[in-house]
Amino acid sequence: VQLVESGGGLVQPGGSLRLSCAASFSIFNINAMGWYRQAPGKQRELVATITRGGRTKYQDSVKGRFTISRDNAGNTVYLQINSLKPEDTAVYDCNTDPPSENWGQGTQVTVSS
Repeated sequence: VQLVESGGGLVQPGGSLRLSCAASFSIFNINAMGWYRQAPGKQRELVATITRGGRTKYQDSVKGRFTISRDNAGNTVYLQINSLKPEDTAVYDCNTDPPSENWGQGTQVTVSS
């Protein structure tokens, strides 16, 4: 069981990124997948989830800026991040919701001018 995140980078405030999470297993029957993030010195937090049926839910701080989507056939979950803010700086991971013990390496998002 493996999750591989990619797409992070260094961007200026107001910029955009598209994160990808490729699963080594079928996500078709996974009820909910989520994107999490952990900023330096803080606990990991859930920022977005998407159910098997496509229903989405977002943390208040990212509503209107983040969009989660899933490609069940490709076993991939995406996170489109727009209007990035410095406080979005964190390592972003994906996992099931609630999370399993199998975390990927994450992808670093740094927002700085």
